[in-house]
Amino acid sequence: MKKKIEVNGKKYEVIEDYRDAIELDVLEDKLTDYFDDYDYVVGDWAYGKLRLKGFYDKKNKKVKEFNDISGLENYIENSCAYGCKWFEIKKINDWKEIFILL
Repeated sequence: MKKKIEVNGKKYEVIEDYRDAIELDVLEDKLTDYFDDYDYVVGDWAYGKLRLKGFYDKKNKKVKEFNDISGLENYIENSCAYGCKWFEIKKINDWKEIFILL
């Protein structure tokens, strides 16, 4: 079972937490309403600062090549500092979770 976290009243499933990158206190400050629309949020650390980027699931009608989560590996390799700490979290929609439980 994947780890779940709650940030600013929203639930997320932790997909990857490379090198213990998730610092909840910092994430709570950075994860604004801007990211509410995205299916995934990826955070990476460089020079002591957390940078966030939103991604969509391939099934989402808003997905484009640059924000498709299937391109995450390419994003990490080409847009993040080499060997940096990073994480990937997936938004949990309560109605989907309830549906699965039924």
